Order: sequence, then structure tokens, then C-alpha cells
Amino acid sequence: MTDERMQAIQNVVDRVTSWQDGATEGTVADELRDGFQQAGVSVSEDELQRLADAIQSEHGAVDAAALLG
Repeated sequence: MTDERMQAIQNVVDRVTSWQDGATEGTVADELRDGFQQAGVSVSEDELQRLADAIQSEHGAVDAAALLG
């Protein structure tokens, strides 16, 4: 995974995490999907689900590289 791709993923994760606290998992996944599309980054459904699960369960900073690396 390139540094630029991971940075774009982390930026989307940070943005969704900051304003989705308490949202349903489906909402988080939809917002991640939209953010990745806007950033021009593609992730697998498995990667998207892992990130959405982490945002829902951690209620704080999520390290995308640790989850996807």
C-alpha cells in the first residue's frame, strides 16, 4: 500500500470518526464509502468493514495502517 493511499484512507477515517461518534454502523460505512469515493481511493468491502467496526468500537482515534497493514 502506498503512503499516499494510506494517507488518503487515514484522512477519510479521521473525518468520519470526528463527526460520526454514536452513529449506526451502516451510517459509518456509508460515510466511509462516500469519503473514499471523493478522495479517489478504493478499498475492499472487508477493509471498509474493518474500519467501520473500529470507528464504532473505539470511539476515538483509529489507526488505518494498523488495521489494514
